[in-house]
Amino acid sequence: MDELKGGTAWLSIVGIGEDGMAGLSAASRAALVQAEVVTGAPRHLALLAAEAAPQAECLTWPTPFADGIERLLALRGRRVVMLASGDPFWFGAGSVVARHLAADEWIALPAPSTFSLAAARLGWALEQVRCIGLHAAPFERLRPLLAPETRLLVLVRDGAAVGELAAWLVAQGFGDSVLHVLEALGGACERGRRVVAAEYALDDVQHPVAVGIEAHARIEDALPCVAGLADDWFEHDGQITKRPMRALTLSALAPRPGERLWDVGAGSGSIGIEWLLAHPANEAIGFEADPQRAERARTNARALGVDRLKIVTGRAPQVFDGQPLPDVVFIGGGLSEALLLELWARLAPGTRVVANAVTLESEALLARWHAAHGGSLLRVELAEAAPLGGRRGWKSAYPVVQWSVSR
Repeated sequence: MDELKGGTAWLSIVGIGEDGMAGLSAASRAALVQAEVVTGAPRHLALLAAEAAPQAECLTWPTPFADGIERLLALRGRRVVMLASGDPFWFGAGSVVARHLAADEWIALPAPSTFSLAAARLGWALEQVRCIGLHAAPFERLRPLLAPETRLLVLVRDGAAVGELAAWLVAQGFGDSVLHVLEALGGACERGRRVVAAEYALDDVQHPVAVGIEAHARIEDALPCVAGLADDWFEHDGQITKRPMRALTLSALAPRPGERLWDVGAGSGSIGIEWLLAHPANEAIGFEADPQRAERARTNARALGVDRLKIVTGRAPQVFDGQPLPDVVFIGGGLSEALLLELWARLAPGTRVVANAVTLESEALLARWHAAHGGSLLRVELAEAAPLGGRRGWKSAYPVVQWSVSR
C-alpha cells in the first residue's frame, strides 16, 4: 500500500478463503505485511499465518457486525486491514463498511467468492444461477425464486440452518429438490454431499457452508410472475383487492425499478407485496388502521419473500408523519376529501396517484377530483359465472371506479 498521505486509502478490505494465506494475491499479502492493525472474525484471523502481519495489532470483530463499525472508523489514519470472506462485495461485509467511508479511504482486494467456488465444484454456469445470502435473512426470500428445474446457490448461517432450509423447502412443496451441501469450500476440510430435501438427515454439517439447490416441484407450486396473483396466495378477511382488479390496479400504478409506494389502507398487503415482487429495488410502505390486518399484511409479505414491506399501523393522514415521500400512492381504503387534500399538500409534483372507489359517495368524490385535476377515470364492472339453480349465471361484483393521475 502506498504511503499514507492526502486521500490515499488507509483501509484495505481483504477477502480471504478457507485456504488462508495460500489463496491470497500478492497485493493482499503486501497489505497484511504493512498493516498496523488487522481486524476480522475469529475464523478469519485464525486463517492467517503468524508471519502474515508481523507488526500488526489483531482485533477481533464483534458480534453483531454493526458494533464494529465505530471502532473501525476510530482507526482512521492508521494502516488497517479488514478481513472478510471471499469477495467482500458479494453478500459480504464490504458494502456495509464502504457506505461509512469516502471513496478514496479504502481499497478492496477480493478472493474468489463462495458462489464462484460452489459453481466450479458443481459445474454450474454461474450466470444462470440465482445467488443469495441468508445468514441473517428468512428463507422466505427464496420464495419468488423457486420454480421447477431452477438452480440456486444459498449461503446460510451454520450447519443447523441447512436442515431448517430442507424442512422449509418441504413445507413449500419443494421436498423433491436436490440439495448439494458444500462445506469449507477451498479449504483442507472441504466436503460436498448430495441429499434430497425430504430425506434430509445430516447432523454434522460444519460452518462455513453453502447449499446448491436443484429445485423440483409441481409447476403450480411456483409463484406466478405476472401481476394479479390468485387471492388464495394471501391470508385475508375479505379486505383484499381481488385478483382481476389488483392486476388492473398494478398496471395503473406502473411500478418502475427503485420506486417507493405508499399503500393507504393496506388491508392484506396484496398491492404492496405485488409492487415489491415487480422488482427487487422497489420499496413499499403500507398504512393500515386495523392492527390485526396490519400484522396479517406483514405475515403475507414474509411468506411471499418480500419482508421488506414496511407496515405502519395508524390512521391516515396522521400516520404519514415522518415517512419518506413516495413516488406512487395507492388509495385502497379510507378515501375521503380530507385524505386527498392532505396528500396533495404533502406529495411532490409528478407523484403518481391511483385511487379505487366502490361506494357512490367515493365515486362522486373521484369524479370531482378528476374534473379539477385531470388524469384518467375508469369504471370497471366484473362478473363471474356462478351456479343459478341447476344452471349457471353471471354474478356481478360491485363496480369499481379508478382514478389515475400525476400530482
